[in-house]
Amino acid sequence: MTTWGVLTRWELATRPIHPESQRAMQRRWAELPVEVQTDNQLLGRSAIGCEGTHGVFPKCNLTCSPCYHSADANKVSVDGSHTLDQVDKQMAFARTARGPRAHAQLIGGEVSLLPAADHAAALTIMRQYGREPMSMTHGDFDYDYLLDVVLDEGGRRRFDRVSFAAHFDSLMRGRRGVVRPRSEAELNPSRAQFAHMFTDLKRDHGVQSYLAHNMTVTPSNLPEVAETVRAVLDMPFDMMSFQPAAYIGDDRRWKEDFSDVSIDAVWSQVEEGAGQALPWRATQFGHPSCNRYTTGALVDGRFIVALDPDDSRDIAARDILLAHLGGMVFGGTRWPVLLTKIIRAALRHPGDVGVTLGQLGRIVTRAGGFRRVIRAAVRRRMSIRTFVVHSFMDAEQVAPAWSLLEDGIMSDDAAVRETQVRLQSCSYAMSHPEDGRLVPACVQHSVLDLTETRQLRSLLPLTPAEANNRPSGLTSVRRTGSPREDHPSLDY
Repeated sequence: MTTWGVLTRWELATRPIHPESQRAMQRRWAELPVEVQTDNQLLGRSAIGCEGTHGVFPKCNLTCSPCYHSADANKVSVDGSHTLDQVDKQMAFARTARGPRAHAQLIGGEVSLLPAADHAAALTIMRQYGREPMSMTHGDFDYDYLLDVVLDEGGRRRFDRVSFAAHFDSLMRGRRGVVRPRSEAELNPSRAQFAHMFTDLKRDHGVQSYLAHNMTVTPSNLPEVAETVRAVLDMPFDMMSFQPAAYIGDDRRWKEDFSDVSIDAVWSQVEEGAGQALPWRATQFGHPSCNRYTTGALVDGRFIVALDPDDSRDIAARDILLAHLGGMVFGGTRWPVLLTKIIRAALRHPGDVGVTLGQLGRIVTRAGGFRRVIRAAVRRRMSIRTFVVHSFMDAEQVAPAWSLLEDGIMSDDAAVRETQVRLQSCSYAMSHPEDGRLVPACVQHSVLDLTETRQLRSLLPLTPAEANNRPSGLTSVRRTGSPREDHPSLDY
């Protein structure tokens, strides 16, 4: 490549906001329903939203009640070649449709059922398309498997940084050592063991990590969310994410009345566990009925919100920085590139330096002052933490709403229309390159998974060995909530 070519690539790479990202965000903002085009909305202003794979490895070796996968998911063989082919096609389409950078989940059934080399290859493909990948797992794998993913055959690092989201809750059966948990507290040793594998990974091999803790919430375990938050806050997880259960996926696993669990009820439990209010209205991803989010710093065990919705100075800073820097990518960017981006951004909007320093000063003040922050940092009692609740919709809501949207029709029925608005506001998309479209995750699991998994069952039938190796822990699920009358409990 010529010197001019190198300089041109460097200039584009170090622009504060990539022009393709800017165009993608403008399209996303224009697509959003007017109801969610609010001052605190981040979709289309700061981010394009998350992405996820589908149909790449539906099989899992734990059983959950509920499970968002279709009943045929465990009748599909895990095949690394199929996984890599589909990840490549889906990420290529996402790159074309949504711009050069996004967060994407390597998700299906259980990712650790993939051979470690195929798992690593899938992450590499995702990064080649500008995606920051996160492996979605139940967390029941060994350190050696993690090493085989992160290191090559010669023991050299494949990645400088990895992201994993581990799902732990007492509705899951078959986990080694806790086959049939009777409480969330029984899972705390497993949670800690998983998280500390990544502490060891950094110590032993210098690989950084970002860890999310996921938990499905039903009436059975809702009262235990606060206790779980208190426990997980002392573990090296960066995010805590909670998903109120929905009637979606395998209807054999609908054991309780999920309508008893609202996004407000879950957030209240999260706040109780954190021991304080968790302000969230300063920012919004997508529809407020779908997502609730706040981020900040944990300083000496106390959460300090990054943006206080009740502080007008914070809101003014948010608006200025979104207008000038919305879409600037920080994560997964090499330091020379990131530093140059920041310098160019500061030269373009010099006043933003003062705005940013003022915001940091208010965060430090909320934390108790500069000296307290420094002491906490020295004692390793300071970290960035994020709290999230993602509320999926029931399949019986999604199917008719999506059918009308496909025909370009907005319903006159208030409930159906609300579902349509939520789908149009979705912050989590899945790629379908075969017909050139992106679909919300709720549509994937409510409408498309059933047919897709049946096709995969024919394409990738189980081997005799796989067919005889049923998921462990097939025992009766713990139930303290009331089952739905139209779906009696199945114990198997």
